[in-house]
Amino acid sequence: MSAEASGAEDFGLRLAERGGLTNFGTVGLIVREQATVGEAIDAFSRFIHIHHDGMRLDVARSKQTVTIITMRLRGRKPSAPRQSIDVALGSVHRIIQSLFGHDWRPQEVHLHHPPPRDRKRYREFFGCRVIFNARDDAIVLSAHDMERRIPNAHPLIASYLRKRIETIETRPASWEQKVDEVVRLLLAGGDCTVERVAEHLACTRRTIHRRLAASGTSFSAILDAQRADLVIQLIDDPGRPLADIAMQLGFSAQSAMARWFRSRFGCTITEWRKGVRPVTAPPTATAA
Repeated sequence: MSAEASGAEDFGLRLAERGGLTNFGTVGLIVREQATVGEAIDAFSRFIHIHHDGMRLDVARSKQTVTIITMRLRGRKPSAPRQSIDVALGSVHRIIQSLFGHDWRPQEVHLHHPPPRDRKRYREFFGCRVIFNARDDAIVLSAHDMERRIPNAHPLIASYLRKRIETIETRPASWEQKVDEVVRLLLAGGDCTVERVAEHLACTRRTIHRRLAASGTSFSAILDAQRADLVIQLIDDPGRPLADIAMQLGFSAQSAMARWFRSRFGCTITEWRKGVRPVTAPPTATAA
């Protein structure tokens, strides 16, 4: 309707241009932390239904030199609006491009709908040959592209996120479980605040505080438990600076994390790394 009212035949592409990994919430986090572009695409295919229940991404690897990524909108009819396809495939293109850098281009893009009046817009957006009236909606990549390593990816965080996001497939019933689920995923991405949690749950921060109080807990209690769960995994990596860990967990400074850690675990981080463990096991995170 917006495309018709505005006369912008490329309305779907315009929406896709404004998107990126952050638009895919927790799914975007796990994609970002994969070691290679191929692993990132596999993770995106594996978990996209959690973000958008109607979307499917099929990855077909040939024995030759290309990989085909095909978008399928569940239940789609041949007469489905072209804008839905353009924004979906355009968003996937933007995500892959963000993993490579803006100089990357696919080999071909296939779209099942007829060509628009202005094909140039599509060629400029995708940066390659665009085939219309195709059998599938697909992005064609070089198989070599899949081996490209992603700068700043962290295998530990990727593993942590994978375990956590798999639990989302069995949706929690209570508000305490819902908030707990989102907090542990956002913490792993280094951007966890009550405002961000509220965005993911499509409500206000006041609603979260009220619902959690009715359940006998609080946002700060859940955040504290999830911090404790993640910090002991992060500090086991000697190559990860403590200042970076403190920033990821939302502390104002490394010293603030150090005080919290000692209070929580009964020893310093240095002592913990040397094998010192508290006499009493620390409180565990809320069960999902």
